[in-house]
Amino acid sequence: MGNICRSPTAHGVFESIVKERGLQESIHIDSCGTGDWHIGYAPDPRAVTEAAKRGYDLGELRARQVEPRDFGEFDYILAMDEKNLSDLKAMCPVTFSGFLGLFLPFDTAATVREVPDPYYGGDEGFTDVLDMIEAASEGLLQEICGANTSG
Repeated sequence: MGNICRSPTAHGVFESIVKERGLQESIHIDSCGTGDWHIGYAPDPRAVTEAAKRGYDLGELRARQVEPRDFGEFDYILAMDEKNLSDLKAMCPVTFSGFLGLFLPFDTAATVREVPDPYYGGDEGFTDVLDMIEAASEGLLQEICGANTSG
C-alpha cells in the first residue's frame, strides 16, 4: 500500500538472501506501494527493528509508488494482498509478459494467501509478517532460479 511495512521488509529479506547466494548481479530487487501517501519515507520503525533482529537492514530504503515503467523493468511484480493485486492489475499494460500475482503463495506451506498489514497492530504483527516473508522469499528465489536456466 504505502511501501513502509510489508514491501520494504520483503525487499530487505529477499535482497539479503540473493546476496547470500551470490546472485545480486543477476537479480534486481525493488519495492513500491500502490498508494502515494508515504513517498520518500523510511520504513516503519517497527519493521526496521524486527528486521534488524534477524540481520536485515532496511535503513536505506525509501517508499515510492509503482510506476508504469516498473512493468517493463521487472519480470515479477508481487503484491502482499488481493486489494493491492487488484490495483496492480488495473494499471498493468497488456504488453506485460512477466508474473503478476501474490507474494505469499511462493511459500508452499503457507495456510493463507495474503501477508497481513501489521501497521495498525502491535510489534508481534511485524514478527509474524517477517516469518511469512522469509519463507516466501526462499520459494520465490527457487522459482526464479528454476525459471532462469543460467542462474
